[in-house]
Amino acid sequence: MAFPRIIGVFVLLVCLVGAVLIVPLAFPALAQELSDEEREELEEEYAHIQEEIVQWQRVLDVARAKKNTLQGDVTLLDAEIKQAEAHIRAKNIAIGELGKEIQLKTAHINELSSRIEDGKESLASFLRRQDQIDDLSLVEIALAADNAFALFEDVDHMASVQIGLHEEFAEIRYVRAETEEEREALAEKQEQEQDAKYVVEVKKQEIDINKQEKNQLLAIAAHEEAAYQQVLAERQARAAEIRARLFPLRDTEGIQFGEAVEYAEQASATTGVRAALILAILSQESDLGKNVGNCLVTDLTTGDGKGKNTGTFFAGVMKAPRDTVPFERITRALGKDWSTTPVSCPQPGGYGGAMGPTQFIPSTWELFETRLKAALGVPATNPWNAGHAIMATGLYLADVGGAGGTYSAERSAACKYYSGRDCAGGTSFYGDSVVAKANAFQQDIDFLSDN
Repeated sequence: MAFPRIIGVFVLLVCLVGAVLIVPLAFPALAQELSDEEREELEEEYAHIQEEIVQWQRVLDVARAKKNTLQGDVTLLDAEIKQAEAHIRAKNIAIGELGKEIQLKTAHINELSSRIEDGKESLASFLRRQDQIDDLSLVEIALAADNAFALFEDVDHMASVQIGLHEEFAEIRYVRAETEEEREALAEKQEQEQDAKYVVEVKKQEIDINKQEKNQLLAIAAHEEAAYQQVLAERQARAAEIRARLFPLRDTEGIQFGEAVEYAEQASATTGVRAALILAILSQESDLGKNVGNCLVTDLTTGDGKGKNTGTFFAGVMKAPRDTVPFERITRALGKDWSTTPVSCPQPGGYGGAMGPTQFIPSTWELFETRLKAALGVPATNPWNAGHAIMATGLYLADVGGAGGTYSAERSAACKYYSGRDCAGGTSFYGDSVVAKANAFQQDIDFLSDN
């Protein structure tokens, strides 16, 4: 008869559903966290390091008051080295903790994914079995039952199974959402770990430089103060040389580095973007300026133009009317003749028309004009003015996340400045180069601030 077949199928269904519903209860334990003893030891070590950092800060404060004396500068450098080393040890602890947390979250994600897959497989099996039962006619089911009570009891059990499945559906959806949240948290933690490692690397570089200067001072420690004064004079001369160094800018006369630093620090105070990052963008733009400022617009209607020195025809020097209209407004307000004002030449697959040392196209410059006037306190802005252009760069970098101060934030902002997109593929070189330049400029800025 068909009744044994129904009973067999039903028992199998109950087992399958039981397996589905038991999965959450049988969920294995996640990777074990640190033991209480290990965590207590790390917390004690971290607290001790923080106390050490505070102690060296006190030494730094006293040493700075005695600056420009041999003993004062030796003590200052020694304190800076010790404090930086303490910071690195603290960072290493934080990075280690972060790495373990990432491992825990990865294990959690794997377990959650396994639950979802098990649930899906069990559900699929159940649905296949249910289809087999659905294929039976009411007559077959009625003839297979010993009595009406057994028939209704089987139907009641099936209803319970259906309810259980709906509950498992809700659980699976919840687990999936929880898994996605874990993945997002993991990605954020990974970026934080990268930034933390970068901070440690930069600190190590600073320590090496400080050690070199300390060794130089200690080498003359046995001599008279006059010898130290000679070293001090040499440092001041080096500072003067850095300030006077020509800082190249696109499509304009270069300015002294000290002046560029002043402009960049003004922009930094307004936008929160590191001055060294702003200077790095300017340097990167200058170094890439092969065809910048070498074209003239000859027709505002079409945007066509010619080579400034060769007279060669160029189609699409500037996009019309998006940029030609504001270009005419900008030049007229500055008393310039648009037809004799150089702009960048078009590149393969794109327009030119960028203005000034930071290469803003006219339509983008006008987007920043109101904010620039407020930041600079001027009635009109000039994209060929170094101070105005540097402030505009700071505002732009702030808008694309450059004020974050972290390695990943600054690198991403540099790529967006270059291409409008995050660092990926062909744009990552720009971000890497800008960050490297920013670190080099930071050393010069720090040197100038100490002399």
